[in-house]
Amino acid sequence: MCFTVNVNIVREELEDRYGADLIDRDKYRPSYYYHAYSLPLMPVVCSDNPASLRLFRWGLIPSWAADESEASEIMMKTFNARSETIDTKPAFRESFALRRCLVPVRGFFEWQHIGGRKIPWYISLRDEDIFSLAGIWDSWTMKGGITLNTFSVVTTKANELMAEIHNTKKRMPVILLASAEKIWLKGELEKSAAAALMEPVASEMLKAHTVSPLITNVRADRNRPELVMPYNYPVQGLLF
Repeated sequence: MCFTVNVNIVREELEDRYGADLIDRDKYRPSYYYHAYSLPLMPVVCSDNPASLRLFRWGLIPSWAADESEASEIMMKTFNARSETIDTKPAFRESFALRRCLVPVRGFFEWQHIGGRKIPWYISLRDEDIFSLAGIWDSWTMKGGITLNTFSVVTTKANELMAEIHNTKKRMPVILLASAEKIWLKGELEKSAAAALMEPVASEMLKAHTVSPLITNVRADRNRPELVMPYNYPVQGLLF
């Protein structure tokens, strides 16, 4: 699972990292805290136009959604697409085959269950300040001709580190190393090649630390650097 990410990346950093121009740059709001259920607009690099960074809504609406009611219902269930079933689920299979994307982040958050407590962790890559989560996207046109562009983050089984952190679901987002990004965006990607890209990265490639309870405070401004700073809890967990 992956519902909460850090996309505190300014436009110039995005454009330099991906060699692409950010479209609708006036609408982009970098943030330490993007949560899927708030349906944020986030920058993505899509397979149909890798020279551009576009702002898509998190929560994929398949092009075949019949009306706004169905679109809204589906959207709240498609923040993540499981790698094991992405090629068979009706909402995902066409996008997986034809419309893949990169979702730039600096890191993501997950929760470890210790007794009756949920301890938040921040996870990032050791050797890449900005990296890509694997995504798929689609476009849906509502009445009146307005088109919504949306995406899902692909998830996979947890590696050893993430299995200890995300110790209930044991899932993690698919992280694409820089060398794999162009392969993921290829128009035609063999199933075996795609499956290899959706394997979890090695635990030693990640770094992780616990973060402040600020992240769970719905009344607080969570777009603050303190959100990703190390924070120690009195309860000792597996990785403290």
